[in-house]
Amino acid sequence: MLFAFAETLQPAQQPMVTSVVTIYTDGACSPNPGFGGWAAVIIEAGQKRQVTGGTAATTNNRMELQAAIEGLRALVVPTRVKLFTDSKYVRSGITSWVSQWERRGWKTLGKTPVKNQDLWQELSGLAKLHDIEWCWVRGHNGDPLNEECDQLAQAECRKCAGFQSGDQALAGLAGGPTNPSTSAPLK
Repeated sequence: MLFAFAETLQPAQQPMVTSVVTIYTDGACSPNPGFGGWAAVIIEAGQKRQVTGGTAATTNNRMELQAAIEGLRALVVPTRVKLFTDSKYVRSGITSWVSQWERRGWKTLGKTPVKNQDLWQELSGLAKLHDIEWCWVRGHNGDPLNEECDQLAQAECRKCAGFQSGDQALAGLAGGPTNPSTSAPLK
C-alpha cells in the first residue's frame, strides 16, 4: 500500500518502489492573500485518490506548496513519482532555488529570508525521500487532472470562506488552521 500519511518514512527503511506514481497538484487563494485551498490527485496502479484541504488566511504560493507536500506525504514508501504542477514557483523552487537557499542558510541572493521557508523545508525533505520528476503543466488548458485539482482546490477555498456555491464572493473570515480532508479511493 503506497497511500497513507508518511510521517515516519525513512529513506533507508524500504527499497524504492519501481512503478511510477502520478501526482497532480494545485493550490488556490481568493482573494490573494485570503481563503486558500489545495488539492492533490494521486494515481497508482490504476487507482485514483484525492487529498484536499484549506486555510482561511494564506497565499496562493503557500497553497501550491501545500498541495505538493500533501501529495508526497500520502506516499508511505520511497516511490518513483511524476508530479505535475501548474505553478512555476513550485517547480523552479524545488528544482533550482532550494539547494541555493539551503547553502545560504535559507537566505535569498539579496540576503533576505526566503518566503514560505517552513513549507520549502518540508517539501525539500519529502522530495529527498522519493525519485521525483517535477513536471510543469499549463493551468486552465484542458488537462483533465489539472482541471480536477483546480476544481477541488477552489472548492476548499469556498469551504474555508463558509460557502458551498462557487458563484458566491469569498469574504468575511480571517485566520484559522489548515483543515486537510481525505476522500476514499476512487475506481
